[in-house]
Amino acid sequence: MTTAIQIERLCKSYRLDSVQVVGLADVSVLIASNALTVLSGPSGSGKTTLLNMMGCIDRPDSGHVVIDGQDTSELSDDALSDFRARQIGYVFQNFNLLPVLSAYENVEYPLLMARLPARERTRRVAELLDAVGLADKARRRPGQLSGGERQRVAIARALAVEPTLVLADEPTANLDSHTGAAIIDLMRQMQRQRRVSFVVSSHDPQVQAAADELVQIRDGRIVHHERVLRAMEGVAV
Repeated sequence: MTTAIQIERLCKSYRLDSVQVVGLADVSVLIASNALTVLSGPSGSGKTTLLNMMGCIDRPDSGHVVIDGQDTSELSDDALSDFRARQIGYVFQNFNLLPVLSAYENVEYPLLMARLPARERTRRVAELLDAVGLADKARRRPGQLSGGERQRVAIARALAVEPTLVLADEPTANLDSHTGAAIIDLMRQMQRQRRVSFVVSSHDPQVQAAADELVQIRDGRIVHHERVLRAMEGVAV
């Protein structure tokens, strides 16, 4: 089994008023490539902090985050920003779509930032919107879409730059159970078809039940790490 992310002795703390709060305490874990990994735990457990470390959004106080062989601690701020833009896609709880842009334009936006030629942008956006079932709603703005449709656009946007890793923070939290189940199925489909590593932070039992890997966190420490046997059909070995 190959490894997408190698976390080594990661520590992170925050200052909350006069109190030092431990976010992560000496965390080490290997995240498999081409799998759906779910981080679970109660509020304040550290799962979002760990997700932010994997996404190179925050830097740790100590320890290492190695993504596809690249130790991100060795990168300058500019190099880290470039690495993040090329290698990592994000799906957020609140969708984070630009309200003045259409679904098409939201998916196209990271490709514009990457300066892809117009023909390639058109090809990728059309293909992704078709893949998530929204080809007929490409010109609608987020305010004209349902919550599930907005999250589908967000997934398409996350995949636009063809990243090796997609991170999703509570992607079903603002959706009803039926829509949430459909989004889980879509993430699983995209993960398998495109052979991308998905890491999802979630309280949702439906999301946890779909995991290839389940990482449980409490008080900034990993208390359980389980690989599900059915993952072998979708995980590189």
